This record gives sequence, C-alpha cells and structure tokens, in this order.
Amino acid sequence: MIVHEHLHHNNRNYLKFRSFYRFYLIIFLLTFTSCSTFSQNNPATEIKIGSTIPPFTLLDQNDQTFDIKSVLGKKNLVIYFYPKDDTPGCTKEACSFRDQFDVFTDADAVIIGISGQSVESHRKFAEKHKLRFTLLSDEGNTVRKLFGVPTNFLGLLPGRVTYVADKTGKVIYIFNSQMQSSKHVDEALRILKETK
Repeated sequence: MIVHEHLHHNNRNYLKFRSFYRFYLIIFLLTFTSCSTFSQNNPATEIKIGSTIPPFTLLDQNDQTFDIKSVLGKKNLVIYFYPKDDTPGCTKEACSFRDQFDVFTDADAVIIGISGQSVESHRKFAEKHKLRFTLLSDEGNTVRKLFGVPTNFLGLLPGRVTYVADKTGKVIYIFNSQMQSSKHVDEALRILKETK
C-alpha cells in the first residue's frame, strides 16, 4: 500500500512535469516559428539605410490618393509606421509630430504617418488631435510589407518604425522602437538638422 501511494505520488509529479514541459515546448516552438517567419519576410525588399524609397500609392485621411512620387525629389521625407490610431503610444507620437510640425516644415520635410486602419479611422484621429500632416491608410499592410517593417510581440503587434529620407529619396536614417514613441520625432529632427 505504501509502495502504491508512493508510485501514485510520483506519477502525479511526472504528469505535472510533463504538462509543464509541454507548455514551454509549445512556447518555444511558437517563438521559433515567429522568428523564422520574420527572418524569411522577403529581406530583398526590406528598406535599409541607403535604400531608395519605393513607389507606392495610398488613400489619405481625406480619401484622396497620395502618390509618394509627388514629393520624391522635392522634399525630405519622414515616413513613420505606427500600430493603430488613437492608442496611447500612437497618439503621443502623432501629437509630438504635430507639435513640431513647423520645425519639420522649416527643415523642408514632409511628415507621413502610415498604419493599417481605414480612411475614416484616420480622418477621426486627425480631426480629434488636430493633425496637420498626411496619414495614409494601408489596409492589408501592403506598404508595411514593402518596407519590411518588423512586427513585435510574436507578430501580434505591428512595428513602430520611422524612416528619414533625403530629397533624392535615399533613406538616411531608420529608428525602430515600439515603446519610445515620442523619441521617433526627436531622432527625425536630429538627423534632419545634421544633414542641413
């Protein structure tokens, strides 16, 4: 009887250990799969420093077609990808760009925000926070994929990345930080001032 209880106790420990092991094995496999998917995310099209901004066309918050070619070769570009309209980090970032809008204008730069929400969502977001720059609706994340913008948190959250390009359309700086939303503005301004 004592032996039987001892085996039963050990079996319970074994089952607990097995469940624990399976749980962490699943987490590891999910992480590995996510990393593998990211690493195979067509690196040939990933935008890097020295790359040229690729051609693209999207609808803005006023339901007007915006073609990047309309500003390429004429203005410095600050193109920032953000996860979602009206979330705390994205609002903070957008309002920081808004507050420095005149400084960017003095640097002969155009600010362009891109995320996957609808034109209507962008319109409401821009009106609510009095945003004076262009917001582009990238439903389907076509342009996000074109740039090779990474995702965060096992692919669950779209990345927050800012690209600064000179008047030739060449990317001169990239800042990638999900958490430091307002630093995207500071870094873009710093680079533009350095290149004057």
